Amino acid sequence: MPDMAEDEARQRFADARVARLATVDAGGRPHLVPLVFAVRDDLVVSAVDHKPKRSPRLKRLHNIATNPAVCLLADAYDDDWDRLWWARADGFARLATPQEARDAVALLRERYEPYRRWPPDGPVMLVVVRRWRGWRAV
Repeated sequence: MPDMAEDEARQRFADARVARLATVDAGGRPHLVPLVFAVRDDLVVSAVDHKPKRSPRLKRLHNIATNPAVCLLADAYDDDWDRLWWARADGFARLATPQEARDAVALLRERYEPYRRWPPDGPVMLVVVRRWRGWRAV
């Protein structure tokens, strides 16, 4: 079962429509959420959008303020197991500056049609990826 080259892992991740973000809270407890994102080189961007949330004080944002180390995972499942793959981005997250947020929202609007109608206006998270890893069945 072959590992992917870094470039292939980055490309598969970038082409995926959704990923999962793993953070860790101050007590060492993991927290996992799905998110939409965009990739530019070794930067992954995501924003808090209008979809319903339990609270405006999102745990993922609190967690990255406490511990910026994060992991993002995109994958594809198929009953033909020869088509399985996953790609992971390990890095450090932070909130964007106002200019970085404008640039990130522009990337997200290019990628996701609903954002063209209703752009996200919440906090924007940037992940500087330090390592791309991946695996594919064949």
